Amino acid sequence: MQWSKQAWEAIAPIYQRILELPFNQELMQGTLLKERFAFYIGQDAVYLDAFSKVLSLIAARAQQTQQSLDFIRFAEGAIVVEQALHAGFFQQLQLADKPVASPSCLLYTQYLYSTAALQQVEVAMAAVLPCFWIYKAVGDYIYAHQVKEGNPYQEWINTYAGEAFGITVQKAIAICDTVAASCTPAQQQQMTNAFVMASRMEWMFWNSAWQMEQWPV
Repeated sequence: MQWSKQAWEAIAPIYQRILELPFNQELMQGTLLKERFAFYIGQDAVYLDAFSKVLSLIAARAQQTQQSLDFIRFAEGAIVVEQALHAGFFQQLQLADKPVASPSCLLYTQYLYSTAALQQVEVAMAAVLPCFWIYKAVGDYIYAHQVKEGNPYQEWINTYAGEAFGITVQKAIAICDTVAASCTPAQQQQMTNAFVMASRMEWMFWNSAWQMEQWPV
């Protein structure tokens, strides 16, 4: 069995819980409070800024030239999303600047930074994969089950359920399967562990948006 199939099986319960989060259920119905979505968009801008840097670090460490180029394009794509999708929502929601990272956002980004810098590069590739794969899966699910009439979050839904993003996700999965095939079973397990940990943090990130998580005083 390919590494990616085993990894997805390992996070199946986490993914189901992500779908069941009130944030995603209300996003799908178009009833999510603007304040919660604004909180999410602000934190997502902070996250994607860090994510693009993590992808660039992985590109610099990749063993094959093509993989390095692919991760450079992934980093570029993250910046494009921030500048296009987020810019529009920042204007609509009247957000001035990027906020301070919430506890969950900071935990997630620092985990990715440390993994990309200190762990085997294949493990780092697995750690960033949930941000691609889970977002695509959630986007597809919401697109298929949404209330389409007048959903104020349609642009977000269309972005992550879109064909262009799907191509990127499939490439990221394929790269992880390729590098996993050259790893030992122990190294593959480390990749899976990183994939599971980042998936847990995906749940935390969305839940923190629902809670509009703040730092303790």
